[in-house]
Amino acid sequence: MSTGFSSASDECCVLVAASAGGIHGLGTLLGGLSSELSAFVLVAQHLRRSRETRIVSVLSRQTDLKIKLAEDGEGPNLGTAYIAPPDRHLCVRPERKLALTEEAPVKSARPAADPLFESAAEAYGSKTIACVLTGTDGDGTHGITAVKTHGGTVIVQDPDTAQFQGMPRSAINTGLVDLVLPLEDIAPAIARLVKRC
Repeated sequence: MSTGFSSASDECCVLVAASAGGIHGLGTLLGGLSSELSAFVLVAQHLRRSRETRIVSVLSRQTDLKIKLAEDGEGPNLGTAYIAPPDRHLCVRPERKLALTEEAPVKSARPAADPLFESAAEAYGSKTIACVLTGTDGDGTHGITAVKTHGGTVIVQDPDTAQFQGMPRSAINTGLVDLVLPLEDIAPAIARLVKRC
């Protein structure tokens, strides 16, 4: 049951996946979202496992959303973007708590989009909005199928505006994408969709 602005129990779940070139893409997308967004954001950005990540400090300077590394077992709050930490998949449990796992990498990546998309789609169903940004592989393609199967919406960055086109093109090739948009148009689209949740 919702307890006010901080609760995400009945709101949209926004998912964002990115790989190569993703920090710029994430900065632009998250920078276009208001801290008053009636949703939370879960991010799977391919990160190097051997290096301490600075992604939180970098992205925090570009958006009004609260940016934090996801923690196992926490419940997501509205107006917050949760980043999968290095070498952990970020998933959503059926009871809508966040989970960090050490399951096998997907296309050599951990964190990866597919586990996030699939688990969140099962937990949030039609209230899931999944976004695929720049990247070099096909991560996210299987997850898109899960999002659509559960009635969610899929947005993909126009490959012509992506630094690396592999992930966007792979997603588009599924035939399951609802919107293909230039990077700067994705945040306004998310805001419109969230208002309908």
